Amino acid sequence: MNAIKKMEEEKKIIRLKEIWRKVLILTIGGGVAFWVANFAISRTPIAAEYRAALSISYFPMLLESLLGGLIIGFCISYFLLRFFDKIPTKNPIIKSVILSFIILIIVTGLIEVPASILTTTNDALRYFLIGVIFNVLRILALGISIGYLYKRLDKRFNQ
Repeated sequence: MNAIKKMEEEKKIIRLKEIWRKVLILTIGGGVAFWVANFAISRTPIAAEYRAALSISYFPMLLESLLGGLIIGFCISYFLLRFFDKIPTKNPIIKSVILSFIILIIVTGLIEVPASILTTTNDALRYFLIGVIFNVLRILALGISIGYLYKRLDKRFNQ
């Protein structure tokens, strides 16, 4: 009886390590996609105008976007793995994008709305919309990359 319990414990530990390994891979992949999308966006003239209007420094913004992408990527990766079967649709990319848009709504409410309210410019609505569009692009890139990586890691989709 003890041997059976010990084998079950070892299987649980191996399964748990495998889940956290997948979370780490998905988080890094999503965070990098978020950062690359942010970097591409930041090279545009409209992004320079947006940063100037909200007094955002360029290099700290790049570092903060990497950190933010990793945090958002971790949340999406964890919930994708934890609730995979409960999310409607069979495609992991679409599941990840659904989770990404939930995060987008949360980020918009917690970051973009207060930033727009506190802005001292006359075009607060314009800069709010620009920020939301930037976030849609970044978070969509993150969601697609996490879903794609999940599809490559999961044995059910590799056959």
